[in-house]
Amino acid sequence: MAVTLRDVLREPTYRRLFLAQVTALAGTGVSTIAIALLAYELAGAEAGLVLGTALALKMVAYVGIAPVVGGFAHLIPRKPVLIGLDLVRAGLVGCLVFADQIWHLYLLIFLLNAANAGFTPLFQATIPDVLPDEARYTRALSLSRLAQDLEHLLSPVLAGAALLLVSFDVLFAVNTMTFLGSALLVASTVVPAARPAERGRGIWGNLSFGVAAYLKTPRLRGLLALYFAVTAGGAMVIVNTVVYVKDGFGLGDTAVTGALFAAGVGSIAVAIGVPRLLDRLDDRRVMLAGAALIVAVLALGLAQPGYAGLLGLWLLLGAGGSLIQTPAGRVLRRSCRDSDRSAFFAANFALQHAAWLVGYLAAGWLWSVLGGPGTFAALALLAAAGLIGAALLWPADDTPERTHHHAAVDHQHLHWHDEHHSHDHDGWEGPGPHTHPHRHAALHHRHPFVIDLHHPSWPG
Repeated sequence: MAVTLRDVLREPTYRRLFLAQVTALAGTGVSTIAIALLAYELAGAEAGLVLGTALALKMVAYVGIAPVVGGFAHLIPRKPVLIGLDLVRAGLVGCLVFADQIWHLYLLIFLLNAANAGFTPLFQATIPDVLPDEARYTRALSLSRLAQDLEHLLSPVLAGAALLLVSFDVLFAVNTMTFLGSALLVASTVVPAARPAERGRGIWGNLSFGVAAYLKTPRLRGLLALYFAVTAGGAMVIVNTVVYVKDGFGLGDTAVTGALFAAGVGSIAVAIGVPRLLDRLDDRRVMLAGAALIVAVLALGLAQPGYAGLLGLWLLLGAGGSLIQTPAGRVLRRSCRDSDRSAFFAANFALQHAAWLVGYLAAGWLWSVLGGPGTFAALALLAAAGLIGAALLWPADDTPERTHHHAAVDHQHLHWHDEHHSHDHDGWEGPGPHTHPHRHAALHHRHPFVIDLHHPSWPG
């Protein structure tokens, strides 16, 4: 019998963690509106510049902090850290109520997103341990994508309704409560402990491991290239919809909301349907199709369609992005050891948002210099480069098992006894995982291959 979304939600641990995610997303969405209003109160006509700077600081926090947390996540207990980061986020959002200088806003936004950069990849890396079955995990990825898209669609509506009754400061209080609710849900859940990593203990080795291992894995290099296709389409929607609709068509705020809604509907439709698609097709084929769709839609934008045509293009851009982003967790999951998962998810989080930073800057700058048709053309080329790069970097024959050779080596690290550790003991070493000096004899064998301590480079 096929696994359904409802079957996944019947798993008590996952259900509570999913509710924690939804709760935090709902609060974050309404506070995003409040931050925009706070920026206008502090900067007036310069609010756009302030928000642009805040967005850049958000990306800097994501790119800089996530690999640090991921590098040491195997050394820290998951549950207390997740709860602690929720409490930190609650406190920082609460402090936004008292911000009365622009630098206050910048500092709090940076710190808040630094906490997000720690929480999100650690949370994402926990879900595969809760749902080890791939079919169930795929449905969980679909639910996560659905939750994020619904947050984008419903948050402006909820915030607008609330602002009819209260001031925007109250929205920060609401977000504080949602982070506290998330912390309570995590506290009530049995969170699986991370498996100790078979990794060296040096500071730089831990800091650099996730990003270095990610970039050594061909399918993950392909995934990174695909993120540039995602950001080409997504940044066009997020950055330029308001200018396109208001200046190009002379329409108002409702029309802007409708265009953004269309993109969200496309993404949600794919998020719901993609698990069944992935039951029949491999991840690579589905994700390359998503990138090809983005390239085609951006190229169609050169025809400068009317508002109805724009709604169709935006819907398809949302669908193309979701075809890539929904299966990404599956690709990450099979590209690393369970014990290294937090480092890989953190590296993915950082590199993905580096791609978004490029997309945001390109979409905004190109529109101001080249106008609409030139921006569509340039972003179509960026998406095409991502598609071609992914097709070249991610081999079509992506067999998990690889034949490879190990040279003889003497070293010491935390380990279990497995195909790489079969040696005698004197009795003092204790049960695994344990650490002691040991020798690996030269070995030539075949098994599912990932980058780790014993496999520092991809076999040619």
